[in-house]
Amino acid sequence: MRGLVTVVLALLLLLTAPQAVAQPGSAGLGSGGSSGSLGGPPPPSNGPTELLSRTPLSPTRTALWIRSGAMQRDIAVQVLHPTSGAARPSFYLLDGLDPGVGQSTWTNATDAERFFAGKNVNVVLPIGGIAGYYTDWTWPDPVLGNYKWETFLTRELPPIINREFRGNGVNAIGGLSMGGHAAFALATRNPWLYRAVAGYSACPDNFFAQFPMLASIAFRGANPGNMWGLPGDPQWAAHDPAANVGALRGKAIYLWTGNGVPGPHEFELKPQLPEAIFLGGPIEAYVLSCVAAFAQRLGFARIPARVVYRPTGTHSWPYWQDALHDSWGTIGPAIGAR
Repeated sequence: MRGLVTVVLALLLLLTAPQAVAQPGSAGLGSGGSSGSLGGPPPPSNGPTELLSRTPLSPTRTALWIRSGAMQRDIAVQVLHPTSGAARPSFYLLDGLDPGVGQSTWTNATDAERFFAGKNVNVVLPIGGIAGYYTDWTWPDPVLGNYKWETFLTRELPPIINREFRGNGVNAIGGLSMGGHAAFALATRNPWLYRAVAGYSACPDNFFAQFPMLASIAFRGANPGNMWGLPGDPQWAAHDPAANVGALRGKAIYLWTGNGVPGPHEFELKPQLPEAIFLGGPIEAYVLSCVAAFAQRLGFARIPARVVYRPTGTHSWPYWQDALHDSWGTIGPAIGAR
């Protein structure tokens, strides 16, 4: 019942949220046109990708500004890294729908910096990309711009990380909520790049995720059709981890979900980040149903995974910190990180 209520709310959001102004010659979501008619100008031609600046924030944390040739914009990235010069793997850790400003929410709302101190791994934290699902959008959006996050994360950024932080080419990827869906989508679309994937309160199944995804984009004033076209467009299947689950074979897989029931963290003061008190429970209950369905699909495909079902837990940061700690026992050994 909670899942049904959440879907209904997502549909209402999609219908009532402010829509971005359609681009010239395009048909907005719900226009009745084909996905090819969404149109708009083509993305800018790829230019050079270059590291613009590297600023140490501490002995184990560095801020980068990178000019993305695909997006034709400057992207902030922060890296947690060892002080030693030994070669090491990299763990790309993605944010949620409303990512941190100035730093990843992983460093603002969790103890990630302290947790990874002393571990032989680069933790790569992209900053920005609100409601972008870390994917290459089919068309530029007049509100969000030209999103080409998959190209940035899989083609442009890894060579810079490997060069600047002695990355050895062994990678894992993980994320929470929106970032968790993206982590699984990127791993299925680029299986050569990652040895492990983790999702914290993530729904890696577009059957469950499609309408909440559309609603979340529309609610932030953008045109959801600019991402992968209208529902039913082949791009939705191409970016569906559940439809492409075979690409995860041989990887270490970690999935964590609560069940929406308030737990001990609801009574903690969290001044650094406001909590969605009334939404965190229903959202997490819906994520639980999605994770269970995805785990079943993995089982049918005989793909082993570590799936953690917590007896309590809402869609909120203290639980994701717990999940990050717990996941390292799966992710770390898979990439050879101590």
